[in-house]
Amino acid sequence: MAKTTPAKFVREVRQEASKVTWPSRKETGVATVMVFVMVIIMALFFLVADQIIAWIIQLILG
Repeated sequence: MAKTTPAKFVREVRQEASKVTWPSRKETGVATVMVFVMVIIMALFFLVADQIIAWIIQLILG
């Protein structure tokens, strides 16, 4: 394995970081809102699924 000096490592990290395309403020906001909406939808889905399963178990066990 080739040895890398700390200075060369830092240069390579900066070079790679400059290739990253960062999202705009608007894109970040839209993605955040989408995540919150999906969390709410999934929470409601699991609430309904849990209630249905509890109701079925209640019917079976009496």
